[in-house]
Amino acid sequence: MSLLTSTIGELLEEKVNERPNHEAVVYPERNIRWTYKEFDDKVNETAKALMALGIEKGEHIAIWADNKPEWVLTQFATGKMGAVLVTVNTSYQAAELEYLLNQSDATTLILAESFKGTSYVDIINEVAPELKNSNSGQLSSDKVPKLKRVIVLGERQIAGCYTWDQLLQKAADVSDEDLQKRKESLHHDDIINMQYTSGTTGFPKGVMLTHYNIVNNGKQVAEGMNFTSEDRLCVPVPLFHCFGCVMSTLATVSKGGTMVMIEQYNPEVVLQAVQDEKCTALHGVPTMFIGELNHPDFEKFDLSSLRTGVMAGSNCPKEVMNDVIYKMGAPEVTICYGQTETSPVFTQTRPTDSIEIRTTSVGKVHPNVEAKIVEPGTNQTLPPNEPGEIVTRGYHVMAGYYKNKEETNATIDEDGWLHTGDIGMMDENGYFQVTGRMKDMVIRGGENIYPREIEEFIITHPDVLDVQVVGVPDPKYGEELMAWIIPKEGARLTEENIKSFCKGKISHHKIPKYMELTEEYPMTASGKVQKYRLRERAKDLIQID
Repeated sequence: MSLLTSTIGELLEEKVNERPNHEAVVYPERNIRWTYKEFDDKVNETAKALMALGIEKGEHIAIWADNKPEWVLTQFATGKMGAVLVTVNTSYQAAELEYLLNQSDATTLILAESFKGTSYVDIINEVAPELKNSNSGQLSSDKVPKLKRVIVLGERQIAGCYTWDQLLQKAADVSDEDLQKRKESLHHDDIINMQYTSGTTGFPKGVMLTHYNIVNNGKQVAEGMNFTSEDRLCVPVPLFHCFGCVMSTLATVSKGGTMVMIEQYNPEVVLQAVQDEKCTALHGVPTMFIGELNHPDFEKFDLSSLRTGVMAGSNCPKEVMNDVIYKMGAPEVTICYGQTETSPVFTQTRPTDSIEIRTTSVGKVHPNVEAKIVEPGTNQTLPPNEPGEIVTRGYHVMAGYYKNKEETNATIDEDGWLHTGDIGMMDENGYFQVTGRMKDMVIRGGENIYPREIEEFIITHPDVLDVQVVGVPDPKYGEELMAWIIPKEGARLTEENIKSFCKGKISHHKIPKYMELTEEYPMTASGKVQKYRLRERAKDLIQID
């Protein structure tokens, strides 16, 4: 497959020329339906409005909101006028927002009024108390000195801020010719997107991604699931994450399909949207699919339109994959693997792969991509079926971490290989398995144990809904295993049940010493389980120093 040299704006305009009247964006909860022509007109208006504020090419615009229509407009508008879109995790609080605004050098912040009971307006006023006494667009703050403009998504006038409508009114001050000149000044190798790693250790790092990185990655993900212009993708994953703003929006536009947007994940809303909008594809992390499959009214929804989609973001249990294929009726659903630093996907299963392959591997490398398994520390390439670190090289590797050369050099070696920090194996046919993060690997009495293997076994217990296995300190063996289990509704699970289920089926040293039943896991806003918090909680429970 040849790689595209289009900017994000050019990608959209190609599809507008091909199918101007085809539906591009649907928000079922808001009754919004934009054709490609209507969407593009709104994107152009947004791009001109941002230019009217004085925002230059390469300037950083942060966006802090759930999947609102303005989010999608801003993504494609910055893709046309050349500002770098800095995506902000919706679960951030004041200290995290302050850090991101300063580290990213964002001059502009677009934010929702609130999210899940948290007032974003109160938080920005805490971070920049000068805002209340500022004129719109003229903020001068001690704590966030680079930030000049705040735009609030809502009709309420907030002191010192523009409303979205006030922003759009400024579009008339910029001509079509001015926007055209700006578009022509952009290059596909320009950085256009910056996402912050979740920061489970140390401070989050700003991953710099170019048009070339993410336009091509979106297209390759779409092709990996046989996506066409006739497909309709339901998008419940957050846009601040690569899953949303590359694998969903850019993947859909790369083929001229339709994106059906869910503002905030809710299993019932997702099922309703798939039914009513006749979605052919659905994206989600495993916990989202688990929530949908276990909804009490699941059987009442007509999901017969579903064909494909992507399950990614964390380990995909075989049982869940089987249920998505057979109960949801998505026979071509694929598994993707990668990370923000790889734009994000570099391996994917194919719809033609057997169910066995799609439930035991993360697929083969995409076209135009290299990946291999190396011995950690030596970079020696390992033979098939030997576990080691997954490394990758190609068009998809990030431009680097913003203002962090040291970490960039530690992650991308002098030969261009990006070191993922993930442990995995590749078989003789080129299929990859991910067995865990290097930091999640448990070493018990000198034995390397990969939690994924144990999770895959325990989830086959008929009363287990989900399971996460972590290592906890142990004076005798160095580390022991602890399983955090969410039981199915009405199930009466005990530690003895699980241990007797494991006995004789998996090695004795792999049977978790500790078990804990729980109703939910600590999660990132993008749906990943925070295992480090489970480890911390485990230490408190079993009173380990």
